[in-house]
Amino acid sequence: MSVNLSLPDYDRSLLKIRVFHIGFGAFAKAHTAVFQDELLCQSKSDWGMAVARLNSGADELSALDKAGGLFTVGEMSDDALALRQVGAVIKTLHPNRDGIDALIAQICDPDLHVVTLTITEKGYGLTRGRLDLENAGIAADLKQPTDPKTAIGLLVEGLRLRSQRKLPGLTILSCDNLPANGKLCGTAVLEFAEKRDPELKDWIFENCRFPCSMVDRITPAMTEASFEKLAGALGTSDPNGILCEPFKQWVIEDSFAGEKPNWDLAGARFVPDVEPYEDIKLRMLNGSHSFLAYLGALAGKETIADCMADPVFKTATQNLMMGEQAPTLSVPGGFDISAYGDELIARFSNQALRHRTTQIALDGSQKLPQRLLAPIRRHIEADRPWPLSALAVAGWMRYCRGTSETGADLPVNDPHASRISELVAGSDDEDYVLNMMLLAGIFGSDLPAEPAFVKQVTHAYKTLKHDGVRAALAA
Repeated sequence: MSVNLSLPDYDRSLLKIRVFHIGFGAFAKAHTAVFQDELLCQSKSDWGMAVARLNSGADELSALDKAGGLFTVGEMSDDALALRQVGAVIKTLHPNRDGIDALIAQICDPDLHVVTLTITEKGYGLTRGRLDLENAGIAADLKQPTDPKTAIGLLVEGLRLRSQRKLPGLTILSCDNLPANGKLCGTAVLEFAEKRDPELKDWIFENCRFPCSMVDRITPAMTEASFEKLAGALGTSDPNGILCEPFKQWVIEDSFAGEKPNWDLAGARFVPDVEPYEDIKLRMLNGSHSFLAYLGALAGKETIADCMADPVFKTATQNLMMGEQAPTLSVPGGFDISAYGDELIARFSNQALRHRTTQIALDGSQKLPQRLLAPIRRHIEADRPWPLSALAVAGWMRYCRGTSETGADLPVNDPHASRISELVAGSDDEDYVLNMMLLAGIFGSDLPAEPAFVKQVTHAYKTLKHDGVRAALAA
């Protein structure tokens, strides 16, 4: 395997904290920090980063401090490993270690322009697109707003102090894998602020911006073997390092409160409307990932690359992308959807990525609506066939029963896990399928009432149960 290492070629002592990232986990290391690092390499600007985590991860941030903020990102392809030492991070913060006031003070830093977020869907404290006032964290922060525990409470308290100190507003940029993530983030912040003080809400609305963004980089969870591989290539261990694929993508709505970072120098794209790119990724990439996760895990495939090494799975995935997902999209001018599909197949086939099917299968009830059910609705409206999408939905239902075709246990980590467990114990076949369709917030009220939907998913479920995954896909 060929290995090369690139180092920061800018003066880190000149960096100021212009970007504050909240939720600094594996993906943020491999994506947001790399874009920031490349910006610095290309422009020699002073746009440094502070990073924080709010719950777990204090020890990891302390380990990063010991390394002077430097960590390694390894971009893996089948026969090569490109190593990059990232130097954009110059400060770490954690409420359990530094106190919440330190994080609030960072938001109030006059040098700060942008806050980026990877806090997962749960971190926004929303339900049905509105602030969830019954969410325990949100409710507690509204009672004690100057001692926040949630990301939303932290942002609002920091922005409140900025308004008091006559500082400019900020750009709050969600990098979470959610449709219309900027709008959701803005809703959470503004509704929380309104509960505290309507005038604060007005100030935030007038002075801050919440652009949408679409992010993409496959970043498998680090394992002991991953760290050993990285250490072998580096010649020394890096407990802060991360391995990922070479591909990275960032599409950002061009709506900033003030100065914006030149992430376009690193390959990011600023556009007026992110939604078309978002839909392409959610359906072509994420939808296909879920398809492979559930059906692959059921068939005993450990990773996505293992699935793609099987011609039956590879052909089915290509057919899903181009035959069932692509026809539901509004493709921006100049975007080659066929080439994008080919690129996805190549990325999925990367044997160096040990992206486990069971990892992608997490929180399936939260992922199905955007990735698979939205395009299915389009097919039903247009009276088009969607057999592979039906197998994907039925595959999720089979996966939720917790056992693969080889008899292996499948982890069911889902917000609806307790209710799913009750349904698994109480029914199977048609009754089970119908009961799963009635889970709140997943299928809506329209799909369970649509005869074609119920018939096709039930048929797909029975086919998977009696014939197995490979036979169902081959058919």
